[in-house]
Amino acid sequence: MTFSKRCSFITVKGIALLTVGLFFLNVMQGSIDIPVRSILDYLLHQSTGNTTWDNILWHVRLPQALTAVLAGASLSVAGLLMQTFFRNPMAGPSVLGISAGSSMGVAFIFLAGGWTSSLEIASNLGFGGNWLLVVASSLGALAVMFVVLFVASKVRDSVTLLIVGIMISYLTTAIVSIWQYFSAPDQIKDYLLWTFGSLKGITMGQIAPMSIILFLGFGASLYLIRSLNALLLGENYAQSLGISVKKTKVLTIVCTSLLTGAVTGFCGPIGFIGIAVPHIARLMFKTENHRILLPACFWLGACILSACNLLANLPFSSTAIPINVVTSLFGAPIVIGILLKNRQIE
Repeated sequence: MTFSKRCSFITVKGIALLTVGLFFLNVMQGSIDIPVRSILDYLLHQSTGNTTWDNILWHVRLPQALTAVLAGASLSVAGLLMQTFFRNPMAGPSVLGISAGSSMGVAFIFLAGGWTSSLEIASNLGFGGNWLLVVASSLGALAVMFVVLFVASKVRDSVTLLIVGIMISYLTTAIVSIWQYFSAPDQIKDYLLWTFGSLKGITMGQIAPMSIILFLGFGASLYLIRSLNALLLGENYAQSLGISVKKTKVLTIVCTSLLTGAVTGFCGPIGFIGIAVPHIARLMFKTENHRILLPACFWLGACILSACNLLANLPFSSTAIPINVVTSLFGAPIVIGILLKNRQIE
């Protein structure tokens, strides 16, 4: 192992340890004070000796802390894939319209179907209201993914695919806007609250299926490392190495769809993490090698969204602000800085 690779490994390890520390702080934070020793007892033995504390940790704090780690890692890796795929520093996990498709699925429940009537139907079928939103969001994301895959099979130009993704986003936004125009104020309010994004409301029962979907996406991204490194030097160079560019494009789209669609389905849209974190990873590790960038984005994304969640819950207060507000305050200055830096280089 070379000195630079050893340093990168140590840095990634340090970020991973910091993520574990932030995870523990997220578990500790809340309006009800639970002693650190009791939290450690619960994490090690699944019991604090206090039923109320056990319920708080199992149903509220642990799911939220785990969701922050999984969502942050997923969006960051998806953002890295899209920036490499389009060779565009401003590309993000929502660039293909997958997030817009998820939003349209949820909008159908809130606006077109009506939340109350949809919830009643879901209850009769044995679903909880939260699961209904997840299913609707996933179906919307899948619908858009199939459209994008169809277009990708017909065109080779990544710029054309990017434009198609943007147009799909505009189209779904237009459909949602029509639903909003003809909806009652209470329905619009419910949908708008969902668009703020939230790491709360996820149960431990939902963590398992979300983790399976996300780790499928991570596994696919690891498989693509060699192809992604080759694509950085152009499609012709990748083909000269025997890499199927078409197969790589399809797998990248599927991988990004899994990562983005699952997070949006369970947490709502969360902005800027996918755009900003890959750039932070590049600045920290001074490399474009995906063997380093992928694990770096995984842990950096988990670390940063965990930190944002701590800030969103407003320490020493029972009030919480939407997670999208915090991630935007964090991500927007970074994106502006990148734009200014690129402008100076030109």
